[in-house]
Amino acid sequence: MKLPKLPVLALLILGLSSAAVRAEKLNFVFILADDLGYMDVGFNNPKTFYNTPNLDRLAASGTVFTEFYAACQVCSPTRASIMTGKYPARIDATNFFSGKRAGKFQPAEFNDQMELDEVTLAEAFKEAGYRTFFAGKWHLGDKGHWPEDQGFDINKGGGGNGAPRSYFSPFKNVENLDQGPEGEFLTDRLTTESIRFLRSVKEDESFLLYLSFYQVHTPLMAPEELVEKYEAKAERRGLTDDEGRWGEEMQVWPDTDEARRVRIRQDHAVYAGMVESLDRAVGRLMRRLDELGLTDNTAIIFMSDNGGLCSSEGWPTSNLPLRGGKGWMYEGGIREPVFFVWPGVTKPGTRCDVPAISTDFYPTMLEMAGLPSRPEQHMDGASLVKLLKNPFAKFTRGPMFWHYPHYSNQGGFPASAIRDGQYKLIENLEDGSVELYDLSEDASEHNNLEQLFPKKAAEMQKRLKAWRREVKAKPLRPNPETGAEPPVLW
Repeated sequence: MKLPKLPVLALLILGLSSAAVRAEKLNFVFILADDLGYMDVGFNNPKTFYNTPNLDRLAASGTVFTEFYAACQVCSPTRASIMTGKYPARIDATNFFSGKRAGKFQPAEFNDQMELDEVTLAEAFKEAGYRTFFAGKWHLGDKGHWPEDQGFDINKGGGGNGAPRSYFSPFKNVENLDQGPEGEFLTDRLTTESIRFLRSVKEDESFLLYLSFYQVHTPLMAPEELVEKYEAKAERRGLTDDEGRWGEEMQVWPDTDEARRVRIRQDHAVYAGMVESLDRAVGRLMRRLDELGLTDNTAIIFMSDNGGLCSSEGWPTSNLPLRGGKGWMYEGGIREPVFFVWPGVTKPGTRCDVPAISTDFYPTMLEMAGLPSRPEQHMDGASLVKLLKNPFAKFTRGPMFWHYPHYSNQGGFPASAIRDGQYKLIENLEDGSVELYDLSEDASEHNNLEQLFPKKAAEMQKRLKAWRREVKAKPLRPNPETGAEPPVLW
C-alpha cells in the first residue's frame, strides 16, 4: 500500500511496522555501460546503425539528459567519480588503473585504486539499510579494494581487471565470477546474477542494484546470430567497403606526426551485435522487475563511462557529429547517453538540456531516496532532483572541470577542460595552448574561438588554473631523456 509521507516515528506511533516503512523506500537499479557512445543509442540518434529498442523505451518513460558528461574520457576515473562524488583529480584517480603510456613528457602520477577511506555511494545506501549488489566491471582496485570492500553486500564479477579476454565462457580475466557452461555469454550471465539477486530481495527490504556491464569494451565479440544480422544490414545499405568510413584526427603518440585514423561511419557488425545484446539484457532485467512487482518503486538510471571507441583497438564506432571519442577531451569522449526513470516523478518523454556530470549521481540518488546529503563526501556533485521534477527549472551548478595529464591509448593528448554555460575551453597540457568552443552553436567543436574571444578564453583558463590549484591536480612530469619541462598548472 502507499504510505503517507510521515516521519518514521509518526508511522510507528500509528501502529505501522518498521518493515512496512522500509518497504516504501525507493529502490535503485543503476546500469553502467562500458565505452558506449552518445550516438550509439536510438534515444540520442534515430539514425544509428544499431538497434536499442529496450533502452529507447526506458528513456522515453523518463528524463533524458542531452548534455551529461563523464568525469573523464576513460573508465576508472569516471567510475570513481560515481562512487565518490568527487572529481578524479581531487582523488588522484586521473587515468584508467594501470595506464602508463608516455609521450613528449612523462604522464602524471596517479592512484591505481580507489582509497578505502572514501565513503562510497554504496556505503551510504548500506548504512541506510539498503541491500547492495554489484555485478560486472569494477576496475577500481585489486583485492582489498573490490566492491565488497567499498559497500556492496554481494559482488558478481567485479575485480581489478578492466575487460574480459572472452565474452564467452570460459570468460578469463573476470574475477569473482564462477565459470558457467561453455559458450555462455558474459552479458547474459551478469543479467542472470542480477535477476537472481532481485528474486532474493524480501518484501521489507530496499535495494541498490548496480549492474556494470563489461560491454561494449573490447574484445569485439557478439553472439553469431546478431553478427550475421548486422552483416546483412550493412550489405543492404551498401556499407561494406572503406569509402566514406574513415577520417583523421591529431596524432600525439611519441615520435610521430601522422594523422590518426578515426571511424566516421557506423557499420561494424560485431560491435552492432554487442550493442544489441546489451540492450536485450537491459530489456530482460526490466521484464523481471515488472514480474516481481518492483517497477513502481524502483528508479532506473543509465549511463556509459566514456565515449565510444572510434580511434583505436578496432575502431568500432563513430560518434559524429561529436568530435573524437574514448580517450579524447572532445565531446565524443566525454558526453554520454544518460537517462533517469523515477516512477511518479519524471515525466515520460522529457529531455533536459542542462549540463550535468557523473559526480552528480551521488547527491542526486541520496535526495531521491530521502537520505541526508554528505557534502563532505560528494563535494563535486550537485543534486539533479529539481531537474528531474522539472527539466526546465532554474538550476545553477557552476562550471564543470576535467583533468587528464596522460597520453591515452586512443591517441588523445594530455588536457584539462572547463565547461561554463555554453562555452567549453580545452587546455593542452603539453604547451598551454587553448581551444574555446561555443557548444550551443558548435557541438562538433570545429570552430576554435580563442582568437575571436581572447578575454573569454583568458577568463576561463584562469578559472581552470584556480580549480587545479584547489584540487591539487597533478602535472605532467619532465621527460627524462630530453630534460624538457611541461608547463606549470597554475
